[in-house]
Amino acid sequence: MRRPFVLAAAVALLCAGCATADAEDKSASAAPAPDPGSLVRKAVGEARKGTARIDETIEIGAAGNEYRFGIAGGFDFGADRGHLTVDPPWGTASTDEVFAGGKVYAKAHGEIGGRTWTTVSRDEAEVHYLLRAPLNDPEHVLQQVSAMRQVSDEGRETVHGVRATHYRGTVDHRTLTLRMAADVRKQMDDARQRLGADLPVFADAWIDGRGRLVRTRLAVNLAGAEATATMNLTDLGKPVRVTVPADTEPGELFKNLVAG
Repeated sequence: MRRPFVLAAAVALLCAGCATADAEDKSASAAPAPDPGSLVRKAVGEARKGTARIDETIEIGAAGNEYRFGIAGGFDFGADRGHLTVDPPWGTASTDEVFAGGKVYAKAHGEIGGRTWTTVSRDEAEVHYLLRAPLNDPEHVLQQVSAMRQVSDEGRETVHGVRATHYRGTVDHRTLTLRMAADVRKQMDDARQRLGADLPVFADAWIDGRGRLVRTRLAVNLAGAEATATMNLTDLGKPVRVTVPADTEPGELFKNLVAG
């Protein structure tokens, strides 16, 4: 008569063990997903240690007019060195830029170009147009994207042939106006005061399956005035060679060449 009792007790113990295992499995599967904002900050942090080819397009539209800047070249973020070519929208010649040793060197092609390079301190450069980095510095763009808030996962997309996760967030006023020239900063402050809130600026980041940043975008639309800055990062990890100009002079020409 004791055998049924023993069997029943054994079954109960086994079932209890199964329930415990199920509870543990469910607990493990219910682990919270990684925070999207943390994933973006981590990917941007890694990008700022490495190298990449930069291809950036800045598009500005207002009052029926459209302007487009093209910025391209190689950048070693870890070594704070790089070279870029800037193609402005108003028909003037392109400009070469070299970043090295805490300075930015520039020389324009065509009639306004000279045989020597002008140079200014990288830290002293300021923002003169909304969503355009000081001296077109891609490090500035990464700094702004890293500070995005309210980040959400927007799904999977293909970015220059690579599957990537698209993250979207917002940019606060402090981040938007980072290193802005005083006159431009006042315009942004006035616009914010009239709106009664931060300007509607969005930031996007695309991160591939290896956790690498492959594209960023900053965008704003204010009553028909639009600006979008899209930066692609390719050739990740490949060496970037930079030749520092030998003949230089102080950079007043930057106001016309690249600072604007």
